[in-house]
Amino acid sequence: MGEPLNGVLDIAGPDVLPLDELGRITLGAKGDGRRVVTDDGAGMFAAVRGDVLTAPANARIATTRYRDWLS
Repeated sequence: MGEPLNGVLDIAGPDVLPLDELGRITLGAKGDGRRVVTDDGAGMFAAVRGDVLTAPANARIATTRYRDWLS
């Protein structure tokens, strides 16, 4: 709360997880028995094995972990 930024504020969590692992965590937390299958040749996130989305260097890093939001 304060003056408008007139820009972008990047906020990220402390975990760095591949997208397929986010799917596994989410399905598991919801009791969904489906299996996540990783296809290393599909799409832009398969360009490098284990590729992840990461926050820029100036991002504010929250203390809340992804798993905390699911419980």
